[in-house]
Amino acid sequence: MVEMTETAAILHNATRRSLVILDEIGRGTSTFDGVSIAWAVAEHLHDRVGCRTLFATHYHELQELARERPGVRNLSVAVREVGDQVVFLRKLVSGGASRSYGIEVAKLAGLPPEVLGRAREILKNLEALELDEAGHAALAHGKARRSRRVGEAGASQLGLFAAAPPDPALVALRDQLRALDVDALRPLDALNLLAALKKQAND
Repeated sequence: MVEMTETAAILHNATRRSLVILDEIGRGTSTFDGVSIAWAVAEHLHDRVGCRTLFATHYHELQELARERPGVRNLSVAVREVGDQVVFLRKLVSGGASRSYGIEVAKLAGLPPEVLGRAREILKNLEALELDEAGHAALAHGKARRSRRVGEAGASQLGLFAAAPPDPALVALRDQLRALDVDALRPLDALNLLAALKKQAND
């Protein structure tokens, strides 16, 4: 609410002569809400106010604004990857960021190695749209592997209840996700597709 109140004050009072600096608008809400608010704010400042604006964001989707609005330019902080190390060069370069470096920043901040390793595993699952047997995001994949190994010791004992048959709708959704070529999707198309899949899953 504090962020939105401050943003509202900017949008109501900024003029063409203003310099507006915005940092991570929409970060305190869901991804779809955050992207939508950030996009609409950027459009309003470009189209209606016309002032100079610095807009820092982690939403890669906002890079598309540079294609649609003549006054928008994408800049990113240069990095160099050396092996598995990332060096932040503290230099602005033209163009949007090709990827996020949140885990590398977390490493610099001193998060424990086991937390960083687990975060990388979860990130790979999310990027691959990996699903478990029930059709859910496989965030707990490592935990699932451990519980399967624990269960193997008593594999000869029959379960009291038979496993429930898989939900056909979830199976169809899983197959549809597996068939996606994620690398070929534009960010906005990916958001629209996710919204459609979510609606399909709720129906």
